[in-house]
Amino acid sequence: MKKVAILNIGQFPRQSSLDGFYANTLQDHLITSHKDIVLPHSHNFYLAILFTHGSGIHEVDFSVYEVAPGSLFFLNPGQTHHWELSADVKGFVFFHTQDFYDLQYTQATINRFPFFYSMHNLPLLQLEGNDFKNITSLFEQVYNENLDEKILKRQKVLSLINLVYIEGTRLYLQNNTSGQVNQNGYYLKFRQLEQLIESNYKTEKSAAAYAAMLHISPKHLNRITQAVAGKTATDVIQDRVLLEARKELVLQKKNFNEIAYMLGYEDYAYFSRLFKKKTGETPSAFLNRYSKT
Repeated sequence: MKKVAILNIGQFPRQSSLDGFYANTLQDHLITSHKDIVLPHSHNFYLAILFTHGSGIHEVDFSVYEVAPGSLFFLNPGQTHHWELSADVKGFVFFHTQDFYDLQYTQATINRFPFFYSMHNLPLLQLEGNDFKNITSLFEQVYNENLDEKILKRQKVLSLINLVYIEGTRLYLQNNTSGQVNQNGYYLKFRQLEQLIESNYKTEKSAAAYAAMLHISPKHLNRITQAVAGKTATDVIQDRVLLEARKELVLQKKNFNEIAYMLGYEDYAYFSRLFKKKTGETPSAFLNRYSKT
C-alpha cells in the first residue's frame, strides 16, 4: 500500500465541467476515490461531508469523533483526517479549492464561516430533525446539479454550497462562541497569530515573541487565545508543532529524531517528553497505532 500524504483535487475524477470542484455520494466516493486510502492524510481543498446512514469514527487532526446519521464535518485545507466506517455508511461529500469559492464571492471569503475560522474550532456539527432534513436536501441538490450540464451551473452550485455554509454557521453558533469572539475583535488577532505561527513555528516557540510581532502584550495575547481557543498562547504554538510532528510520523515515516530537529528541537529527549505530555503517549506508541497497511 502506498502511503498517501497530501491529496490534490486534481487526483479525483471530474464528473462535470466545473474546475476545482467535486461532489459525490459518500458510498460511491468510498468505492471509487477512497478505496486505497487507509492511513491519515490531508487535502489542499475545503471539504464537507454529511453522513446520513451508518456509524464509525472520524479522526480529524488526531482527535476522534463519533459518526452517526446527521454528522456533518467541515475540514480546512491541510487538516489531517482518517476514518473507520461501517459497511452500511451513506451520505454526501463535496469539496472545492479556495479559488472556486472566493472568485465568486469576492467581498466575502470562505474563512468567514466559523468552522473555517481556525483549525482550533470543532469540525463537527451533529444535525437532528428538520435541520438534518434541510441540509441533506441541500447536499442532494449539490450532487444532482453537478451531474447536469445546465445553463448557470457554476452559479447554482456555488449558491447551494453557500447555503450549506450559511445554515451550518447558524447551527454552529448556537453551540459555540466563535461568533461572539469574532464580534469583539479577538478573532482577527487570533487569525493573525495563527498565520504568524504557520510561518515561524519551526524556529520560534516563544509566546512573548509572537505577542511582540502582533504589537500587543503577552498577557493580552493569552487573553485572546483563551477566549477563542480555550488555551494559552504557548499551548496554541505547541499544538501546531505537535500536529506537524504527528503528521510527519504518520505520513512521511521520518525518524523521530529527524522530526525533532526539523521542528527546531536539538534536544530529542526534551521533545520526546513534550510529545508524551501533550499527546498522552510516546512517539513510538503513537506510530504503532498507524502502522497497519
